Amino acid sequence: MKKTTSKPTFFSKLYCHIFGHDYHVSKKVTRHVKEYKCCHCKKELTTNSNGKLTELTSTFKEINDVLEFMYHKKISRIRHKMYSTPAA
Repeated sequence: MKKTTSKPTFFSKLYCHIFGHDYHVSKKVTRHVKEYKCCHCKKELTTNSNGKLTELTSTFKEINDVLEFMYHKKISRIRHKMYSTPAA
């Protein structure tokens, strides 16, 4: 299956330049780390280690993928432990 991505047009870039970006959460990596995408110009950001927004580069995308994997593994381990311990 071919993945198609629409490139931002001149007008969408101009809109963001004049009115600012309209970011929406595109992916929740953990409770504190999220990825954001502008619905007009398709610019992508993520939260860095200081909690500030930074551009989503391939390095940050890879870091977020590993962080998401570790987070889900931890959560599943906690849930398994919580349900497998007998109640006293």
